[in-house]
Amino acid sequence: MKKILFAILMCLPMTMTAQNTWEIQKNENGVAANPDAKYLTGAVPVADGKVVFETTIEAPGKSAEQIYQTLRKCLNDMTKEENQFEQSRIVLTDSVSHQIVASYQEWLVFKSTALVLDRTRLFYHIIADCKDGKADIKMTKIYYLYEEERDPQTLKAEEWITDEYGLKKNKRKLSRVTGKFRRKTIDRKDYLFDKFAKLLK
Repeated sequence: MKKILFAILMCLPMTMTAQNTWEIQKNENGVAANPDAKYLTGAVPVADGKVVFETTIEAPGKSAEQIYQTLRKCLNDMTKEENQFEQSRIVLTDSVSHQIVASYQEWLVFKSTALVLDRTRLFYHIIADCKDGKADIKMTKIYYLYEEERDPQTLKAEEWITDEYGLKKNKRKLSRVTGKFRRKTIDRKDYLFDKFAKLLK
């Protein structure tokens, strides 16, 4: 019986794919989209030599004080989330200028299976400047402590995830090692900025 099944399998077309076709994203021309596209050139902005992600979130009808209180609670709640270290904290709150600065240390997981746990400690600051009708938010002072349980490596974002270091020479794909840091940092930034935007709707 096993020999018969093996013979049947050997006769199946070799064009069978190991990937679900409905999972392959395509562009408007019907060509398979590059899964790295959103992480390529320009995805990690550098200002004055520093990696700085920034966004302005519009909040029509809300005062600077309302926005300040909403974001202060959110940023404080974040320090108590499961992936955070005890060093995560609010560094500055200024109720006059409506500015908040928060410092975070958290686990950023690249891969987690029964056999493999690949992760880094991620450090960053969130700076929120609240004004009537909007908030200017920055994610900056980003660096990593990788493999701290075995061979600790401190890696600065400026020397690790920028276009120069995080992409292959042709700029069409992420670098093999640094690329995972670039991808997951951008994903985390997108998640946070989207979370703040939903709060201020």
